Amino acid sequence: MAWGRKKGGRKEPQFGPGPSLDALRLSPEDRIGAGDEEKPKKKSTKRKVVEDDEDDAPPPPRERKPRASKSVSKRRSRSYLPFSISRLMYWCVVLGLWGAIAVVAAVVWAGAHLPAIQSLEIPKRPPTIEIVGIDGSMLAQRGEMAGANVSLKDLPPYLPKAFIAIEDRRFYSHWGVDPVGILRAAVANVLHRGVSQGGSTLTQQLAKNLFLTQERTMQRKLQEVELALWLERKHSKNEILELYLNRVYFGSGAYGVEAAAQRYFGKSARQVTLAEAAMLAGLVKSPSRLAPNRNPEGAEKRAQTVLAAMADAKFITDAQAQASITRPAISVKPAGAGTLNYVADWIGEVLDDLVGQVEQSILVETTIDPKLQSVAEAAVIDELAAKSVKFNVTQGALVAMSPDGAVRAMVGGRNYGDSQYNRAVTAKRQPGSAFKPFVYLTAIEHGLTPDTVRQDAPLDLKGWKPENYSREYFGPVTLTQALSMSLNTVAVRVGLEVGPKNVVRTAHRLGISSRLDANPSIALGTSEVSMIELVGAYAPFANGGYAISPHVVTRIKTLDGKLLYTRQPDQPNQVIEPRNVAMMNVMMQETLVSGTARKAEIPGWVAAGKTGTSQDFRDAWFVGYTSNLVTGVWLGNDDNSPTKKATGGGLPVEVWTRFMRAAHQGVPPAPLPPSMQAVASNTLTQIASQISPSTQAAPQTTTGAARPAPARASVRPEPAAGLDGWLMDRLFGAR
Repeated sequence: MAWGRKKGGRKEPQFGPGPSLDALRLSPEDRIGAGDEEKPKKKSTKRKVVEDDEDDAPPPPRERKPRASKSVSKRRSRSYLPFSISRLMYWCVVLGLWGAIAVVAAVVWAGAHLPAIQSLEIPKRPPTIEIVGIDGSMLAQRGEMAGANVSLKDLPPYLPKAFIAIEDRRFYSHWGVDPVGILRAAVANVLHRGVSQGGSTLTQQLAKNLFLTQERTMQRKLQEVELALWLERKHSKNEILELYLNRVYFGSGAYGVEAAAQRYFGKSARQVTLAEAAMLAGLVKSPSRLAPNRNPEGAEKRAQTVLAAMADAKFITDAQAQASITRPAISVKPAGAGTLNYVADWIGEVLDDLVGQVEQSILVETTIDPKLQSVAEAAVIDELAAKSVKFNVTQGALVAMSPDGAVRAMVGGRNYGDSQYNRAVTAKRQPGSAFKPFVYLTAIEHGLTPDTVRQDAPLDLKGWKPENYSREYFGPVTLTQALSMSLNTVAVRVGLEVGPKNVVRTAHRLGISSRLDANPSIALGTSEVSMIELVGAYAPFANGGYAISPHVVTRIKTLDGKLLYTRQPDQPNQVIEPRNVAMMNVMMQETLVSGTARKAEIPGWVAAGKTGTSQDFRDAWFVGYTSNLVTGVWLGNDDNSPTKKATGGGLPVEVWTRFMRAAHQGVPPAPLPPSMQAVASNTLTQIASQISPSTQAAPQTTTGAARPAPARASVRPEPAAGLDGWLMDRLFGAR
């Protein structure tokens, strides 16, 4: 039995002819939602309805829909315009609120990455090293060059106005951030389709320089704005301007107007002209690109723009601007600025040993004479420019020091910009025959004299055959002749006679610190040494036999005058006996009179020295001295390649002579210490106290006073006479 069925039989559908469908009509009750349609009919009874003539049935739905749609569209069209404006205003308010929230959140986020406000004090200047010469003049600077703070009232009025005119003309009217300036810069950048102007104020630039990095990010920009507002609240306008002028970067390592004025114009910022002030103000836009020592044309063009801006702001008159344009500022270059960097680098290396780590700006007083430095630089560079190609010589170095070891001039290379390698201090080269004075001094200390005769002849030492430069041999010669003519065979024989180890000890005693190999070739200078130590080892010959320490720093103090270091004089340390000094000076004087350095002559002065040429002409040396200066010159190639027969008696002697003649102008001549008379007098006193009266009556019969020619034999002094006999011969003459 099926649930829900009515009782009765089942009725099957019938198919066949039925009533006509034409009479079929839908009544209102048959329509879906018919009840819902009645309500609108009642509400619209007052409207005029056009009915069909055929019957009273309501019109089909398709005829009512257009009228209903037309009525609704009219109502919607009447309310659309005010609805859209209100919605737009609504969304604008919403977006504005969210934008404000986003800006506040960004500012808070950027501020959260700033240091604590209590720690935002004006930072200290970065430490600098100012190096001055013996006359107090500025030689060089290391670190970030920061000049002394200058007060705003001490500066010429047009200097700060130049910065205001070109960088922030509304400086005194804004509160750290200039919306007008930002809008103006934005419009200009859009018109130029790039960044042509900046909207940062002087306060913003100061905040960036003091506390932030130079990175171009939104975070940094927001922090810059916050710090600018903080600076404006904490400091007055004039204080901010003064801080800005003393901290802004001007290129070439110069921070602040004082350092920039000193660097570019060689004067204080208090003394700059209007044209120079305009050039300084123009540098701030691009310090590296517009630095006048690198790009004078660009710096001058930018200065003209600054002058025009000053005239437009009524800070100066048009006539003043035009006058400054016709007389532009000119950057000056300090004399010897290039090679002085070698000195500055050397000073930087020794500072740690003198004062430890540099944490504050210091002033280093040196022994460098700026005039001599300039002469030394010109002598080396000009000689290389004239003859470097001819002799295949690419580099040179020079060191000049007083007999007490104070370095007066140093040239570490031909061009510091091309190579910062200091050939005067760092490089080690074979000195060649310039090492021979230590051999002959050892011989004299072992009882030989300058007139002692030794054989100049071929020599064979287990296959090693030293030769003279000219490949000539002169037979019996005195030690003086052998040294002045730089005869290699005699030097090797003498070195073997006194012992290579003793030669090494003598060189170390006089100041050579490099490792020396005690072998027969040491007599020819085959062990490498630095120029500074070789010149220093010659100093005892010029000062009477006292050891010295080459030095360049005399005092170090802070910029406020606190003394950090003062060099104490060397303790007297006699490393050569006075009479031996006298003999060596006589021997090395002959080098300049008749030997390999005959071109080395200083009018009115007694000078001595020794040339040196290493194997295959790789190094050419000359170290010479007076009682006033000890100077060494080296010429060669960094890669140790041979030169085209450049010898110590050629280019080095020419450089040395040019420098020493200029260095001794106006200096009263003085003999080399100690004088022969003083040494001989002391010797005679010692002899007189040791011999009997009968012996005193006997005449001295020592021979060998006359110097033989190289090809002529000479008689060696009697051993009994020794050094004292040689000195008495020099004093009274041979009999």
